Amino acid sequence: MNPSAIIVLFCLHFGVTVQHVSGQTQSVTLPVVIWHGMGDSCCNPLSMGFIKSMIEKHIPGVYVRSLMIGNNIVEDTAKGFLGNVNSQIEDVCQKIAADPKLKSGYNAIGFSQGGQFLRAVAQRCPYPPMNNLVSIGGQHQGVYGFPRCPGGNYKICNYVRKLLNLGAYVSFVQDSLVQAEYWQDPLDEATYKAKSVFLADINQEKVFNATYKKNLMRLKNFVMVKFLNDTMVEPKETEWFGFYRPGQAEKVVPLQQTALYQKDLLGLKEMDKAGKLHFLSVIGDHLQISTDWFIKNLMKFL
Repeated sequence: MNPSAIIVLFCLHFGVTVQHVSGQTQSVTLPVVIWHGMGDSCCNPLSMGFIKSMIEKHIPGVYVRSLMIGNNIVEDTAKGFLGNVNSQIEDVCQKIAADPKLKSGYNAIGFSQGGQFLRAVAQRCPYPPMNNLVSIGGQHQGVYGFPRCPGGNYKICNYVRKLLNLGAYVSFVQDSLVQAEYWQDPLDEATYKAKSVFLADINQEKVFNATYKKNLMRLKNFVMVKFLNDTMVEPKETEWFGFYRPGQAEKVVPLQQTALYQKDLLGLKEMDKAGKLHFLSVIGDHLQISTDWFIKNLMKFL
Protein backbone atom coordinates (compact mmCIF):
# COMPACT_ATOMS: atom_id res chain seq x y z
CA MET A 1 0.00 0.00 0.00
CA ASN A 2 1.33 3.44 -0.89
CA PRO A 3 2.19 5.49 2.25
CA SER A 4 0.42 8.53 0.78
CA ALA A 5 -2.77 6.50 0.65
CA ILE A 6 -2.61 5.30 4.23
CA ILE A 7 -1.14 8.24 6.10
CA VAL A 8 -4.68 9.25 6.95
CA LEU A 9 -4.89 6.46 9.47
CA PHE A 10 -2.71 8.28 12.01
CA CYS A 11 -5.80 9.93 13.35
CA LEU A 12 -7.66 6.76 14.28
CA HIS A 13 -9.27 7.12 17.67
CA PHE A 14 -11.81 4.36 17.86
CA GLY A 15 -14.05 5.14 20.77
CA VAL A 16 -13.74 5.80 24.46
CA THR A 17 -14.78 3.67 27.38
CA VAL A 18 -15.62 5.07 30.80
CA GLN A 19 -14.21 3.41 33.90
CA HIS A 20 -14.78 4.23 37.55
CA VAL A 21 -11.61 4.26 39.60
CA SER A 22 -11.67 5.17 43.31
CA GLY A 23 -14.99 6.93 42.87
CA GLN A 24 -13.74 8.99 39.95
CA THR A 25 -14.64 8.72 36.29
CA GLN A 26 -11.77 8.32 33.84
CA SER A 27 -11.85 8.30 30.05
CA VAL A 28 -9.80 5.48 28.57
CA THR A 29 -8.92 5.21 24.90
CA LEU A 30 -9.72 1.78 23.59
CA PRO A 31 -6.87 -0.24 22.04
CA VAL A 32 -6.86 -0.94 18.31
CA VAL A 33 -6.37 -4.32 16.65
CA ILE A 34 -5.37 -4.42 12.97
CA TRP A 35 -5.49 -7.33 10.51
CA HIS A 36 -3.71 -6.77 7.22
CA GLY A 37 -4.76 -7.87 3.75
CA MET A 38 -3.46 -10.30 1.16
CA GLY A 39 0.19 -9.83 0.20
CA ASP A 40 0.93 -7.69 3.24
CA SER A 41 2.26 -8.34 6.73
CA CYS A 42 1.78 -7.03 10.22
CA CYS A 43 4.93 -4.96 10.26
CA ASN A 44 5.68 -3.77 6.74
CA PRO A 45 7.10 -0.27 7.36
CA LEU A 46 5.24 1.06 4.30
CA SER A 47 1.82 -0.25 5.36
CA MET A 48 0.74 -1.81 8.66
CA GLY A 49 3.95 -0.90 10.49
CA PHE A 50 3.54 2.67 9.32
CA ILE A 51 -0.10 2.77 10.38
CA LYS A 52 0.70 1.33 13.80
CA SER A 53 3.43 3.88 14.48
CA MET A 54 1.28 6.77 13.30
CA ILE A 55 -1.63 5.76 15.53
CA GLU A 56 0.69 5.46 18.50
CA LYS A 57 2.29 8.81 17.72
CA HIS A 58 -0.90 10.80 17.38
CA ILE A 59 -3.03 9.14 20.06
CA PRO A 60 -0.97 9.38 23.25
CA GLY A 61 -1.04 6.18 25.24
CA VAL A 62 -3.05 4.13 22.76
CA TYR A 63 -2.15 0.47 22.42
CA VAL A 64 -2.14 -0.84 18.85
CA ARG A 65 -1.71 -4.50 18.00
CA SER A 66 -1.04 -5.32 14.36
CA LEU A 67 -1.71 -9.03 14.08
CA MET A 68 1.06 -11.37 12.99
CA ILE A 69 -0.22 -14.67 11.64
CA GLY A 70 2.59 -17.12 12.23
CA ASN A 71 5.98 -16.76 13.86
CA ASN A 72 7.66 -14.18 11.65
CA ILE A 73 7.01 -11.66 8.88
CA VAL A 74 7.79 -14.09 6.08
CA GLU A 75 5.33 -16.61 7.48
CA ASP A 76 2.78 -13.87 8.14
CA THR A 77 2.88 -12.78 4.49
CA ALA A 78 2.63 -16.36 3.20
CA LYS A 79 -0.35 -17.10 5.45
CA GLY A 80 -2.26 -14.35 3.68
CA PHE A 81 -2.41 -16.82 0.80
CA LEU A 82 -1.83 -20.27 2.23
CA GLY A 83 -3.44 -21.94 5.22
CA ASN A 84 -6.79 -22.59 6.83
CA VAL A 85 -8.64 -19.37 7.71
CA ASN A 86 -10.58 -21.02 10.53
CA SER A 87 -7.31 -22.04 12.18
CA GLN A 88 -5.95 -18.53 11.74
CA ILE A 89 -9.05 -17.00 13.34
CA GLU A 90 -8.85 -19.43 16.24
CA ASP A 91 -5.21 -18.44 16.75
CA VAL A 92 -6.10 -14.73 16.62
CA CYS A 93 -8.90 -15.22 19.15
CA GLN A 94 -6.44 -16.87 21.52
CA LYS A 95 -3.90 -14.07 21.07
CA ILE A 96 -6.51 -11.38 21.72
CA ALA A 97 -7.86 -13.19 24.79
CA ALA A 98 -4.33 -13.63 26.17
CA ASP A 99 -3.36 -9.99 25.70
CA PRO A 100 -3.96 -8.20 29.03
CA LYS A 101 -4.02 -4.82 27.27
CA LEU A 102 -7.15 -5.89 25.37
CA LYS A 103 -9.08 -7.35 28.29
CA SER A 104 -11.47 -4.39 28.58
CA GLY A 105 -12.32 -4.35 24.87
CA TYR A 106 -10.90 -3.01 21.66
CA ASN A 107 -11.71 -1.59 18.26
CA ALA A 108 -10.74 -3.37 15.07
CA ILE A 109 -9.63 -2.32 11.61
CA GLY A 110 -9.55 -4.92 8.84
CA PHE A 111 -7.88 -4.19 5.53
CA SER A 112 -9.21 -6.09 2.51
CA GLN A 113 -9.61 -9.78 3.50
CA GLY A 114 -8.72 -8.77 7.05
CA GLY A 115 -12.17 -7.16 7.15
CA GLN A 116 -14.12 -10.41 6.88
CA PHE A 117 -11.62 -12.22 9.08
CA LEU A 118 -12.11 -9.73 11.92
CA ARG A 119 -15.87 -10.01 11.41
CA ALA A 120 -15.47 -13.73 12.03
CA VAL A 121 -13.56 -12.90 15.20
CA ALA A 122 -16.47 -10.73 16.35
CA GLN A 123 -18.94 -13.55 15.62
CA ARG A 124 -16.95 -16.38 17.13
CA CYS A 125 -15.01 -14.76 19.97
CA PRO A 126 -17.02 -12.11 21.84
CA TYR A 127 -14.64 -11.80 24.79
CA PRO A 128 -12.88 -9.50 25.13
CA PRO A 129 -15.52 -7.43 23.33
CA MET A 130 -14.96 -5.78 19.98
CA ASN A 131 -16.47 -2.29 20.18
CA ASN A 132 -16.34 -0.96 16.61
CA LEU A 133 -15.36 -2.80 13.43
CA VAL A 134 -14.08 -0.84 10.45
CA SER A 135 -13.81 -2.93 7.30
CA ILE A 136 -11.76 -1.19 4.59
CA GLY A 137 -12.38 -3.00 1.31
CA GLY A 138 -13.42 -6.26 3.00
CA GLN A 139 -15.10 -8.97 0.93
CA HIS A 140 -18.03 -9.93 3.13
CA GLN A 141 -19.93 -11.89 0.49
CA GLY A 142 -16.73 -13.31 -0.93
CA VAL A 143 -15.27 -12.88 -4.39
CA TYR A 144 -15.75 -14.41 -7.81
CA GLY A 145 -12.51 -13.46 -9.51
CA PHE A 146 -8.80 -13.07 -8.84
CA PRO A 147 -7.76 -10.25 -11.18
CA ARG A 148 -4.35 -9.14 -9.94
CA CYS A 149 -1.94 -9.56 -7.08
CA PRO A 150 -0.65 -7.06 -4.49
CA GLY A 151 2.77 -6.83 -3.00
CA GLY A 152 4.74 -8.21 -5.95
CA ASN A 153 4.08 -11.84 -4.96
CA TYR A 154 3.76 -12.98 -8.56
CA LYS A 155 4.96 -16.56 -8.09
CA ILE A 156 2.61 -17.24 -5.21
CA CYS A 157 -0.25 -15.48 -7.04
CA ASN A 158 0.25 -17.67 -10.10
CA TYR A 159 0.10 -20.68 -7.80
CA VAL A 160 -3.14 -19.38 -6.28
CA ARG A 161 -4.67 -18.93 -9.73
CA LYS A 162 -3.75 -22.48 -10.72
CA LEU A 163 -5.38 -23.88 -7.60
CA LEU A 164 -8.54 -21.80 -8.11
CA ASN A 165 -8.72 -22.96 -11.71
CA LEU A 166 -8.26 -26.53 -10.56
CA GLY A 167 -11.31 -26.17 -8.36
CA ALA A 168 -12.01 -23.76 -5.54
CA TYR A 169 -14.23 -26.28 -3.77
CA VAL A 170 -11.89 -29.27 -3.95
CA SER A 171 -11.30 -30.26 -0.33
CA PHE A 172 -7.52 -29.80 -0.23
CA VAL A 173 -7.87 -26.38 -1.92
CA GLN A 174 -10.48 -25.30 0.63
CA ASP A 175 -8.27 -26.45 3.47
CA SER A 176 -5.10 -24.76 2.27
CA LEU A 177 -5.84 -21.76 0.06
CA VAL A 178 -7.10 -18.63 1.83
CA GLN A 179 -8.78 -17.02 -1.19
CA ALA A 180 -10.69 -20.23 -1.98
CA GLU A 181 -12.18 -20.09 1.50
CA TYR A 182 -14.09 -16.91 0.65
CA TRP A 183 -14.69 -17.80 -3.00
CA GLN A 184 -18.38 -17.75 -3.90
CA ASP A 185 -19.45 -19.15 -7.26
CA PRO A 186 -22.91 -17.72 -8.04
CA LEU A 187 -23.27 -20.27 -10.85
CA ASP A 188 -23.01 -23.16 -8.41
CA GLU A 189 -24.54 -22.07 -5.13
CA ALA A 190 -25.25 -25.62 -4.00
CA THR A 191 -21.60 -26.66 -4.17
CA TYR A 192 -20.51 -23.40 -2.54
CA LYS A 193 -22.83 -23.90 0.44
CA ALA A 194 -21.85 -27.54 0.81
CA LYS A 195 -18.08 -27.21 0.39
CA SER A 196 -17.11 -23.72 1.59
CA VAL A 197 -15.28 -24.16 4.89
CA PHE A 198 -15.27 -20.50 5.93
CA LEU A 199 -17.48 -17.95 4.16
CA ALA A 200 -20.64 -20.08 3.99
CA ASP A 201 -20.28 -20.71 7.70
CA ILE A 202 -19.84 -17.14 8.91
CA ASN A 203 -22.62 -15.99 6.55
CA GLN A 204 -25.07 -18.52 8.01
CA GLU A 205 -25.45 -20.48 4.77
CA LYS A 206 -24.80 -23.90 6.27
CA VAL A 207 -26.41 -24.33 9.69
CA PHE A 208 -27.90 -21.32 11.43
CA ASN A 209 -25.81 -20.33 14.44
CA ALA A 210 -27.73 -18.04 16.77
CA THR A 211 -24.53 -17.18 18.63
CA TYR A 212 -23.00 -15.68 15.47
CA LYS A 213 -25.95 -13.33 15.17
CA LYS A 214 -25.98 -12.42 18.85
CA ASN A 215 -22.26 -11.71 18.92
CA LEU A 216 -22.18 -9.57 15.78
CA MET A 217 -25.04 -7.49 17.07
CA ARG A 218 -22.90 -6.57 20.10
CA LEU A 219 -20.93 -4.20 17.86
CA LYS A 220 -21.66 -0.54 18.45
CA ASN A 221 -20.71 0.35 14.89
CA PHE A 222 -19.91 -1.70 11.81
CA VAL A 223 -18.36 0.57 9.19
CA MET A 224 -17.85 -0.72 5.62
CA VAL A 225 -15.78 1.17 3.06
CA LYS A 226 -16.26 0.39 -0.64
CA PHE A 227 -13.85 1.54 -3.34
CA LEU A 228 -15.76 2.74 -6.39
CA ASN A 229 -12.87 2.14 -8.80
CA ASP A 230 -11.74 -1.14 -7.28
CA THR A 231 -9.83 -3.30 -9.75
CA MET A 232 -8.83 -5.90 -7.17
CA VAL A 233 -12.17 -7.13 -5.83
CA GLU A 234 -14.88 -8.76 -7.98
CA PRO A 235 -17.56 -7.72 -7.45
CA LYS A 236 -16.67 -4.57 -5.54
CA GLU A 237 -20.20 -4.49 -4.06
CA THR A 238 -19.15 -7.33 -1.76
CA GLU A 239 -17.42 -4.64 0.28
CA TRP A 240 -20.96 -3.56 1.27
CA PHE A 241 -22.27 -7.16 1.51
CA GLY A 242 -23.69 -7.06 -2.02
CA PHE A 243 -23.15 -9.88 -4.49
CA TYR A 244 -24.27 -11.45 -7.74
CA ARG A 245 -27.82 -12.68 -7.87
CA PRO A 246 -27.66 -16.51 -7.67
CA GLY A 247 -27.51 -18.31 -11.00
CA GLN A 248 -25.59 -15.66 -12.95
CA ALA A 249 -22.51 -13.46 -12.67
CA GLU A 250 -23.64 -10.14 -14.17
CA LYS A 251 -26.42 -8.61 -12.06
CA VAL A 252 -25.31 -7.52 -8.59
CA VAL A 253 -27.86 -6.99 -5.85
CA PRO A 254 -27.30 -4.90 -2.71
CA LEU A 255 -27.28 -6.35 0.80
CA GLN A 256 -30.89 -5.32 1.39
CA GLN A 257 -32.08 -7.62 -1.42
CA THR A 258 -30.17 -10.67 -0.21
CA ALA A 259 -31.55 -13.54 1.86
CA LEU A 260 -28.87 -12.79 4.44
CA TYR A 261 -30.53 -9.43 5.12
CA GLN A 262 -34.17 -10.29 4.49
CA LYS A 263 -34.04 -13.31 6.80
CA ASP A 264 -31.80 -11.32 9.16
CA LEU A 265 -29.46 -14.26 9.58
CA LEU A 266 -26.67 -12.12 11.05
CA GLY A 267 -28.76 -9.37 12.59
CA LEU A 268 -27.67 -6.93 9.89
CA LYS A 269 -31.24 -5.82 9.22
CA GLU A 270 -31.81 -5.03 12.87
CA MET A 271 -28.41 -3.35 13.12
CA ASP A 272 -29.22 -1.30 10.03
CA LYS A 273 -32.47 -0.07 11.56
CA ALA A 274 -30.61 0.79 14.76
CA GLY A 275 -28.11 2.90 12.84
CA LYS A 276 -25.18 0.59 13.54
CA LEU A 277 -24.31 -0.10 9.89
CA HIS A 278 -22.41 2.55 7.95
CA PHE A 279 -21.91 2.20 4.19
CA LEU A 280 -19.19 4.53 2.93
CA SER A 281 -17.75 4.83 -0.56
CA VAL A 282 -14.58 6.42 -1.82
CA ILE A 283 -13.46 7.22 -5.35
CA GLY A 284 -10.30 5.23 -5.87
CA ASP A 285 -8.79 1.80 -6.35
CA HIS A 286 -8.44 -0.84 -3.67
CA LEU A 287 -7.27 0.57 -0.30
CA GLN A 288 -6.51 4.01 -1.73
CA ILE A 289 -7.78 6.64 0.71
CA SER A 290 -6.82 10.30 0.83
CA THR A 291 -6.28 12.18 4.05
CA ASP A 292 -9.15 14.58 3.31
CA TRP A 293 -11.59 11.77 2.61
CA PHE A 294 -10.71 9.92 5.76
CA ILE A 295 -11.03 12.96 8.00
CA LYS A 296 -14.31 14.08 6.44
CA ASN A 297 -16.01 10.70 6.30
CA LEU A 298 -14.58 8.54 9.07
CA MET A 299 -13.64 10.86 11.89
CA LYS A 300 -17.28 11.26 12.88
CA PHE A 301 -17.37 7.57 13.84
CA LEU A 302 -14.41 7.92 16.13
